[in-house]
Amino acid sequence: MAKVKVKTAYFCQSCGTQHPKWQGQCTACKGWNTIVEEVVQKEAVKVWSKTASKRKIKALKVADISLERESRIQTHNIEFDRVLGGGIVPGAIVLLGGEPGIGKSTLMLQLALGMKDCKTLYVSGEESDKQIKMRAERLGEGSSDCYILTETATQNIFHHVDQIEPDLLVIDSIQTLHTQAIDSSPGSISQIRECAAELLRFAKETETPVILIGHITKDGSIAGPKILEHMVDVVLQFEGDRNHIYRILRAQKNRFGSTAELGIYEMVSHGLREVHNPSEILISQKDEALSGSAIAATVEGMRPMLIEIQSLVSTAVYGTPQRSATGFDLRRLSMLLAVLEKRCGFKLGAKDVFLNITGGIKVDDPSIDLCVVAAILSSNEDIAISDKICFAGEIGLSGEIRPATRIDQRIIEAEKLGFEQIFISRYNKVEKGKFVIKIVEFGKIEEVYQTLFN
Repeated sequence: MAKVKVKTAYFCQSCGTQHPKWQGQCTACKGWNTIVEEVVQKEAVKVWSKTASKRKIKALKVADISLERESRIQTHNIEFDRVLGGGIVPGAIVLLGGEPGIGKSTLMLQLALGMKDCKTLYVSGEESDKQIKMRAERLGEGSSDCYILTETATQNIFHHVDQIEPDLLVIDSIQTLHTQAIDSSPGSISQIRECAAELLRFAKETETPVILIGHITKDGSIAGPKILEHMVDVVLQFEGDRNHIYRILRAQKNRFGSTAELGIYEMVSHGLREVHNPSEILISQKDEALSGSAIAATVEGMRPMLIEIQSLVSTAVYGTPQRSATGFDLRRLSMLLAVLEKRCGFKLGAKDVFLNITGGIKVDDPSIDLCVVAAILSSNEDIAISDKICFAGEIGLSGEIRPATRIDQRIIEAEKLGFEQIFISRYNKVEKGKFVIKIVEFGKIEEVYQTLFN
């Protein structure tokens, strides 16, 4: 019997970079003691048979490629379809990452059970079939076209795929799979890369979409080699605080749609409920007007929504004033405070300033600057702002109010939710006659202050 030569290589467990020999520090990510030796000797392993494409692959002109069969698969989950750009593209590889316990498996099982007109195969390497059945009963979803498989070997998975021939394959999770082609433990760099490559070949040749659930590291990035994110077509991030009931689905990479879209879910006892109108949940209901609170009209992707910004300004007890922001860029908060002190004369340098965006979401829209400033001034003066007023405008370094993008959508959303006034920049080109809501235009922060507090 011929002796099989074993080939090994050294990989960084943090970034996946391959090195010719062991060394203490990775030259790519600068991490210490992250390089491990792994066996990369490949064997002739038959991956799948019946599901392999039998058509002859040849080069085609762009004009000769037909898109008739490339219609997207609707998951009947409106938020998930919106983030993907209208549904799942046949043959696409989708990678879903998120914190432990955030609800990744619940979302994917709910998705698989809810697709009544598609045959789905849910492969779990972390739970038994009875545990999955218990979760399915809690979700209240039932589908005879959803198959459950508890397996971690890719060869056995493809054997069941040959028999079932599903329209959608869900893998929970990619870090638990292992292939016989690589002689290393599951979850290692080489195993993750090779298993993802086998699933990629299967998806592209059979035009069967595959959804991979991925673990993340303590830094928040998806565990495994960085090439994993390059191989897939879509990278989704499922985020939120486990202490809050709201979850946000974002697209970090999408070859078939926009990466600016987001989906919002609410964690309830029977699973994840889609939130179609996020403005209602992101604005708290109060019995009386409180200072330091203001409503901003923002846009996330193609979706306009209104959010509540809360601020607390108090005298610094210790020598150094504190600056804290939740859901908002702390550096931008420091810039706005500097503009208020330099251009407008507000003495906030010796005061603590705390800022919070309710609902546990993060907003990068610069057009909420005017609302942030209004909330800070409201807390500083201890005068409440009317809950019938919302704001949309960007603050410049000279204290001017710059125009907000897609202002018409913001105004329509505010009008739909019953707001009576919206404060915007006078440089926005708005046709006032077509709106019922009163549009108030300003050029500088001082004008806003005079209107609200004098």
